[in-house]
Amino acid sequence: MVKKSLAFALFLGIVFPLPAAADSHLARYEGGIGSQSLRSGTPPDVAAPNVVRGVNPGGLPWVIARLSVDVKVDGRISVEGRGLLRGGGNDIGTATARVHARLFCNGGGAVIGSVHNSADVPSDARGDFRIDGSVTPNPPYPCANPVLLIVNGASGGAGNWFVAGIPK
Repeated sequence: MVKKSLAFALFLGIVFPLPAAADSHLARYEGGIGSQSLRSGTPPDVAAPNVVRGVNPGGLPWVIARLSVDVKVDGRISVEGRGLLRGGGNDIGTATARVHARLFCNGGGAVIGSVHNSADVPSDARGDFRIDGSVTPNPPYPCANPVLLIVNGASGGAGNWFVAGIPK
């Protein structure tokens, strides 16, 4: 009887945590860092594009009032962005038309890592947007050195980054 009880408990422990694992967080971000088009280059005092994981910056500076992102182990993603606006140039204070989330895993240094995109969503005139869906392809677990960018353009294309998520 004890062996049967232990076997049943082991079975329950294996089967029931699986749905809970799908709800586990792979990566979370709270707040965002707006893109600046240039960074210091080498040799000193030489400007270079502020490229992040192979993605070019959004041209002019960009700012965001609020960003909250939750990526689940099964690839589901929830993003709420508020106030994604141009932070410079003649069109200062205006928004972009469409954005998507791009998650990078297992990168760092010169390594870009694996790339996982959400679907494109519209951004309103205030720069507010919401993404509820999945990233494709499904990210690895664990996702080492995760970086999340909010990017314009088609999700399969190159696009430019506007905001980097701040890990929570």
